[in-house]
Amino acid sequence: MSSTPIKILLVEDDELFRLGLRVRLQQDSLFEITAEAEDGETAIELTKQYPFDVVLLDVGLPGIGGIEACRLIKQQNPPLPVLILTSHSQKTLITKLIEAGAQGYCLKGIAAEKLVLALRSVASGASWWDETATQEIRSSFTANTSQLDSNPQIANPLTQREQEILELLADGKTNQQIAEILYITPGTVRVHVHAILHKLEVSDRQAAVMMALQKQLIKHNKFL
Repeated sequence: MSSTPIKILLVEDDELFRLGLRVRLQQDSLFEITAEAEDGETAIELTKQYPFDVVLLDVGLPGIGGIEACRLIKQQNPPLPVLILTSHSQKTLITKLIEAGAQGYCLKGIAAEKLVLALRSVASGASWWDETATQEIRSSFTANTSQLDSNPQIANPLTQREQEILELLADGKTNQQIAEILYITPGTVRVHVHAILHKLEVSDRQAAVMMALQKQLIKHNKFL
């Protein structure tokens, strides 16, 4: 990470909770709360006006709601990471957040130190899911694997190198980390990631990981 602060868009309709988040995060010189919003519509407009590094988004927003706000933010700016904060952890919600393109998911009761780590992770290009979400994802993948075992083998459009990179992305590795592990340049990693997204017809790496795991194009033991 560079010494430049991570610019955060804080989206939370509970004023007191938003204030608490702002005060805690601004104690760390690594973060800068560049703007705040109380609803999804405002958040979407702000992402069009300012160059944020991360959107910290409450899922229970008034208006269009957090899930739709996440989807629209990712639609207009696919590289912009969205870290979700919510009080709920239902499997259906987690699935919707993944489909909307969220890079991370944390319960509102998460320790401040873990929230800091989550923000740093998604800002660097990795993903972050809390233990509850990871368990739900594991259950989903186990069910998908059981269903796919009885089906004919799906043709894998990915090269061996692309599969290796996608498995490392599923393990939460950044482009720089992948480059060091595979002894290639970060630029080469970016080229491969672009090819992966094109082949799988998805807009971001998180969606690529989820699709590849569901279709058994890569192994998921590292991710789980």
